[in-house]
Amino acid sequence: MNTPAAAFSTTSVDVLRLADIGFAAPAALLARYGLALERVADGAAIPGSFWGDEEAGLIGSTVYARTDTPVHSLLHEAGHLIVLPPERRAAVHTDATDSIEEEDATCYLQIVLADELPGVGRERLMADMDAWGYSFRLGSTRAWFEQDAENARRWLAERRLLPDAR
Repeated sequence: MNTPAAAFSTTSVDVLRLADIGFAAPAALLARYGLALERVADGAAIPGSFWGDEEAGLIGSTVYARTDTPVHSLLHEAGHLIVLPPERRAAVHTDATDSIEEEDATCYLQIVLADELPGVGRERLMADMDAWGYSFRLGSTRAWFEQDAENARRWLAERRLLPDAR
């Protein structure tokens, strides 16, 4: 069984944040998938945030984030919505998945989507995922992505959800 996201930590670490890259490119990326990015005022609670604090939130087809939201968090939550069929998105509030396959696909997709954002890229995103506390069977995000994520890649490819397949 492929379970990359066995554990998470909400410890604040030095990761790339939306303040570092701005909102324009992420908003344009999300729009390609029929999603909206809504900027939340600094210090305000983020609607639909599963983890709280600065972590991105989601309600329906909207991802909510502040300037201190980590880019990996934004991409992860957006990935949850992307892997869902549009008819399921409308019912989403805070928690978007109930399957290992969707969680795996979300983790894979957030890494791939990082290449679509100027100044981010998969290398930085995988390092940030590790620094934040994502937990993978093979010990690191990179090892999982390169050696153990074939099921997630196939799942996304079958649904034409990878950027190069769209």
